Amino acid sequence: MSVEPTTAAEPEHGAAAVAPSWWRDGVLYQIYPRSFADSDGDGIGDLRGAIGRLDHLEWLGIDGIWLNPTMPSPNDDWGYDVADYCTVHPDLGTLADLEELVAEAGTRGIRVLLDLVPNHTSDRHAWFQEALGDPGAPHRDFYVWADPRPDGSPPNNWQSSFGGSAWSLDEASGQFYLHNFLPSQPDLNWWNEDVRVAFDDILRFWFHRGVAGFRIDVCHAIVKDRELRDDPAATPKDHPFIKRRGLQQVFSMNRPEVHDVLRRWRTLAEAQEPKRILVGETYVLDLDHLIPFYGKGEDELNLAFNFLFVHAALDATAMREIVEAVEARLQSSSWPVWTGSNHDAGRLATRWADGDPARARLAMVMLLTLRGTPFLYYGDEIGLADVPLDPDKALDPVPRRTGDPDRNRDPCRTPMQWTGAPGAGFTDPAASPWLPFGDPAACNVADQREEPGSQLHLVRDLIALRRARSELRSGTYRTLPAPDGAWAFRRGDAFAVALNLADGERSLERVQGTVAIATDRSRDGESVAGTLTLAPWQAAVVDLRA
Repeated sequence: MSVEPTTAAEPEHGAAAVAPSWWRDGVLYQIYPRSFADSDGDGIGDLRGAIGRLDHLEWLGIDGIWLNPTMPSPNDDWGYDVADYCTVHPDLGTLADLEELVAEAGTRGIRVLLDLVPNHTSDRHAWFQEALGDPGAPHRDFYVWADPRPDGSPPNNWQSSFGGSAWSLDEASGQFYLHNFLPSQPDLNWWNEDVRVAFDDILRFWFHRGVAGFRIDVCHAIVKDRELRDDPAATPKDHPFIKRRGLQQVFSMNRPEVHDVLRRWRTLAEAQEPKRILVGETYVLDLDHLIPFYGKGEDELNLAFNFLFVHAALDATAMREIVEAVEARLQSSSWPVWTGSNHDAGRLATRWADGDPARARLAMVMLLTLRGTPFLYYGDEIGLADVPLDPDKALDPVPRRTGDPDRNRDPCRTPMQWTGAPGAGFTDPAASPWLPFGDPAACNVADQREEPGSQLHLVRDLIALRRARSELRSGTYRTLPAPDGAWAFRRGDAFAVALNLADGERSLERVQGTVAIATDRSRDGESVAGTLTLAPWQAAVVDLRA
């Protein structure tokens, strides 16, 4: 590898000036509230528990937190079946607790994003309860209804993402209602202006309480084909993101009309003081469909999750090609976002690193030095892995409904491990956590905080370096030549990042500078005058001006 480009024609990406802002420059952190910290000893994490751990996030250097669903729900899908959009689930606390969390986080310079679920409600939401059985009910048209086919079968061939038909029969009215997920999650009708107005009010309700914005659940799916046409059969050439059980999901979701809704919400968010942000769960695995969610760069989403990257292997070529493609295609006013873990996709320590601490540490260097906004999932900072759990006892409805144990999401939602003591610092030692712990004695915050060479300190120091040096926040990205199995890139004129994603040594040639941070912390401060050699699965950030 060399810090010099192979040709003068190699482009620098992200060169256009972009105004600084907290969400572009900062590091965001995803909290699954039920699993973060339990304040009352019932085994369930809650908002007051999160308040009690804000000092950890401040110490780590976090700028914003995204809370998984906090709204009342029967928990058929653990909060993603919302029964009331304008208050807080009793398991998690009260509206006053959430307002206190926003205020206390604010004193530490930390913003709070909520999860918004606009595709569907719970079947126990007042809107749906009113709509059931009465085609003339005021909220009937809030949902998607259709008559059966002449043979009594569902209106079309749409399939639920959670298995089976996407339609269930309301026997009282003789019509089917649509649910792209569980039958207890009826889809909203976004062709109805009253639905759009209702959600305008929901956004304003939370904006007025200081929430900094929203992560928007299944953002790509909320608008459906108005004519309810059958999804066509998939072919081998079709983009993978639209395939499901032999069908292309081009009518049941992934409709272009969703961009009208996002532009409306962006206008609303931009009108606030201060401006609020929109982060999309854009579950598309193709850049042709991801890039448009940014609109013109300033009129749709602020950030759109890149699941092509999330689901890539921890492989130098695969990841480099994705980053290069995003850098080449994303308009200058838009901003990338990078993450390796979440509550659906699993933890990077397992999915990318396969339990290898060295690989997990390398992944953190990568995420925190790429041009864009990094999102960490709670526990990433200590290398928390998925916890092997019995799929026959899954709380997650997906493996139970589909019969596929590999779709169990419980293993990546287990409680945070704060200490190695009974209860793991998460809950009272006598309490039973809502999901089992992994191995708190082997992986916890308290022990790693006492160990300067730990992953926790590596992450904290990377965030601090990023905050101190503008090149790592907003500097241009340029790929550097590298041998097979390695990936190197430059950030602005000041830093080179070298990642050895191979089982043998790799070298970076013609380097003049100082190692600012390495996964092998004994190399921090090392002077490099010619060759930087990295052991397998090691990474280093080199300050070329030091």
